[in-house]
Amino acid sequence: MLSRVADNLYWMSRYLERAEYTARAVGVHFSLMLEREEGPEAGRWTRLLTALGSKEPPTDDPFGALEAFALTQMVDSIDGARENARQVREQIGSEVWEELNRLFHESKRLGAPAAFRAQPFDLISAVNTGAHLFHGIIDSTMLHGEGWQFIQAGRFIERVQHTVRLLDRHFSDFPPDTSEAMNASEHMEWVGLLRSCTAFEAYCKVYTADVSPGRIAEFLLLNAEFPHAVRFGADSLARSLEAVHQVAAGRKADRLGKLAGRLTAALSFTPIEEIMGNLHEFTVTIRRLCGQIHDGIYQASIAYPIDTALGS
Repeated sequence: MLSRVADNLYWMSRYLERAEYTARAVGVHFSLMLEREEGPEAGRWTRLLTALGSKEPPTDDPFGALEAFALTQMVDSIDGARENARQVREQIGSEVWEELNRLFHESKRLGAPAAFRAQPFDLISAVNTGAHLFHGIIDSTMLHGEGWQFIQAGRFIERVQHTVRLLDRHFSDFPPDTSEAMNASEHMEWVGLLRSCTAFEAYCKVYTADVSPGRIAEFLLLNAEFPHAVRFGADSLARSLEAVHQVAAGRKADRLGKLAGRLTAALSFTPIEEIMGNLHEFTVTIRRLCGQIHDGIYQASIAYPIDTALGS
């Protein structure tokens, strides 16, 4: 596969996953604002801004900053996904292109600042539904070959990084305290964390409705069966990279495999008690490994030197 095509497929998937994550997290927190009796606290919006990846310094109006950042990230991410898809239309098929193009135009209409401020859930729902349709069509109509594997790699590396950032930020504001019973407000915030990962119903199937910070961390980090859990994402990423590079030779492909192995091993063999002892450091390690894997994908398959290609 041409490196240009691999790059477009990889980033198409990453951008769409980013848009979906942003829509889901913002939608959950908007719902929490409506469900709580008191008004929203500035800390919630600042926390969500950081979890979404904003590097802007705190402002006097964190809710307004969140609205502006989330709207821009959703619309720009869909724009980026469509632009990458446009360059590889022959690889993804007409049905995938039509769905992504439809989502692009709908996001432009619903993402106009006045429209979003009046009805934010219209855009949020459109992005979530469009992303689910996109991946359903991809899985149903596209050959599950090298191109499909690059799409999966982009999807899961983006998902893993977002989930660990969300966990890190939430636990820094709500450190577990087993000495006191959880009040109603705190309970709602922990449920909101699960819902931000579409995990509340799945969590209840495993642990019942007993919301416990330690169990939430264990479920979102280490569950191997839930699609938005970090371990599931890391395992899926490793399988896609193995499929892409199983015929590749050289130290760069070997290094990429070792990095993926380190990521999956950290999530498969580290006890939750050890993780909870320093959750922040653990999430930083996961994000650092994802960054190294991203660099490895580029070195092995996208931005490799021309002499490497000629010698293969």
